[in-house]
Amino acid sequence: MAKEAGLDLVEVSPNVDPPVCKILDFGKFKFEAQKKANAARKKQKIQHVKEIKMRPGIDVHDYDVKLKAFHRFIEAGDKVKCTIRFRGREMAHKELGLEVLNRIREDVSEISKVELEPKMEGRQMTMVFVSK
Repeated sequence: MAKEAGLDLVEVSPNVDPPVCKILDFGKFKFEAQKKANAARKKQKIQHVKEIKMRPGIDVHDYDVKLKAFHRFIEAGDKVKCTIRFRGREMAHKELGLEVLNRIREDVSEISKVELEPKMEGRQMTMVFVSK
């Protein structure tokens, strides 16, 4: 029947009794499957990690500017890594950096959640957020 129609006989399920076969144009079938896979790949959103750097004694206006950038990154679907950098004697007051990170956590709690809790890495304290 497949030869008469000029098509291919394709075995769909070989493990059942009796085996299931289908008459179709195999080249066209492979082309459509590849096209479907390419379309699915195009729709994927690659998630980048954006970083916002601050200091423990950040001023109110500077903080607001950084927060606006944070909102823009989260709405674009990216992860945001907030970094507090300590210099010199600031290392003795790590609680100030922790207060800044907790303030960020409270301000953005409605649009994002914490993926990685604050941790010290050398002279930097980092915290990672992801959108809800």
